[in-house]
Amino acid sequence: MLQCATSRLWPRPLGARLWCALVLHAIAAPLHAQLPESALSVRGEGGSLVWWRADHAPARWTADRPEVARAVRWRELRRGIETARLDLSGDGVAWRISVVLARLDPAELRVELQTAPGHDELPAWTIADAPGAVLAVNAGQFQGVAPWGWLVHAGRELQPPGRGPLSSVLVVRRSGAIELLDAPETAAARAAGDVLEAFQSYPSILVGNGEVPAPLRGPGRGVDLAHRDSRVAICTLRDGRLLLALTRFMAPESPLARLPFGPTAPEMAAIMGALGCRRAVLLDGGLSGQMALRERGGRLLRWPGLRAVPLGLVAYPAR
Repeated sequence: MLQCATSRLWPRPLGARLWCALVLHAIAAPLHAQLPESALSVRGEGGSLVWWRADHAPARWTADRPEVARAVRWRELRRGIETARLDLSGDGVAWRISVVLARLDPAELRVELQTAPGHDELPAWTIADAPGAVLAVNAGQFQGVAPWGWLVHAGRELQPPGRGPLSSVLVVRRSGAIELLDAPETAAARAAGDVLEAFQSYPSILVGNGEVPAPLRGPGRGVDLAHRDSRVAICTLRDGRLLLALTRFMAPESPLARLPFGPTAPEMAAIMGALGCRRAVLLDGGLSGQMALRERGGRLLRWPGLRAVPLGLVAYPAR
């Protein structure tokens, strides 16, 4: 950590400390000042509260943000699955955002990948192709008609890993354990031979233990920091559970909900960090974003997208 200290070069300690503080501020300030100006507020019963600003964006999230956590009311849908909604206010076209949340316990679920039956050559999967699943969400990113990056299904590697330092891999081990791996960990997971399901996506928005990647902290590093879109993200929480987040413009039930307006990538990193995520990655958002959850009695909660995709992530009860 940089520190100010007086020396013979500074005959007046008070002036020296002030000058040093100004210099260190000038050095540190660009880290956050370079982000496009924006802020996020949480909406609750007591009104609106700003909890994140681009000019004071944390470089690391070590725990959830209490103001955000208090605004989330979890409801159990069935064993191993909870859902909630988070209402936020942002800037510009993101002046009102709703985040649909699903929290999953891997110990209670069997998680796997799925493509649309009979459409192996077309990006034709939607949540309608998972009629018996208790969770369905679009997975990964894609190029043309094919998923991008590493792809393993039922223990068989279908595609080798893609090249991307700002990518993450969701891995389901044969033991049932589910992990979100940073890009440098992919080779070891591939060599281990115990991967049952895996898909790769980008950009990673939280890595290591809650760190915001450098490309999301300043311009010119390969990520459009000002682009706003509806988002889908998946993360691992510090207790081992998974968290899925799907953003909607206005409110999920609004006729305008599927318009592609929403958070920037740095804002989405903040949302996932504030919810207690350790590692997180974006999935294909925009017109592709879609999710379905099934309650214990069979009722299906649906947030459809406007575009079919090549790959879905689905879950079934483990027992």
